[in-house]
Amino acid sequence: MKNLSQMRLYGILDLGITPIVDAERVTSALIEGGIDILQIRAKNSDEAEIESVAHRIVSLTESASIPLIINDFPQLVPSVGAQGAHLGQGDFTISDGRWRAGRSLAGEVPPPIIGRSTHSFDQAVEAENQGADYIGFGPLYPTPTKPGRPAIGLDDIRKVHQAVAIPIFCIGGINLQTLDQVVAAGAKRVVIVSALLKANDIAHYAATAKAMLGE
Repeated sequence: MKNLSQMRLYGILDLGITPIVDAERVTSALIEGGIDILQIRAKNSDEAEIESVAHRIVSLTESASIPLIINDFPQLVPSVGAQGAHLGQGDFTISDGRWRAGRSLAGEVPPPIIGRSTHSFDQAVEAENQGADYIGFGPLYPTPTKPGRPAIGLDDIRKVHQAVAIPIFCIGGINLQTLDQVVAAGAKRVVIVSALLKANDIAHYAATAKAMLGE
């Protein structure tokens, strides 16, 4: 699998947008479009339902050498064979999340990837200091996937890239219309959620975004 530093486009299989029955189809389209990493996010699903979906799609991500990340439930990482977990600000600490996501075959597989959502410059720096492998930084624009959370704008993107060495994936309201602005503001990596999952041609949309991000 690619190193995190080589990744540019982060996809999220959000089960609040994509019906569970379409999980494999949408995952395949995201992979075809060139996403570098995929997260399962299901804020309205229970742990068993998320585990079931992860088991259904992990063979697709493995075949494409794309890391599969579980949102909010690091304890599911070893049971489904995922590569890591993503934690919000109100979730486990980085060290606790890493322990919960640890593999039973310690030393025989890469350690789990642990990401953290951050919503300010200070949170971004703190996440790196706590040992996160990457951060999500945003929401840059208002987004329906995070109703009520104020957008942080583009002003701190360049500043946070200068201060934080781990990969930074900008997120929140990003689409093909705003992507050029985000890149111009200093972003190197992005997460696209609603615009990508709701696209008429998911694979083409992802490929277009990937081309705009460059190598």
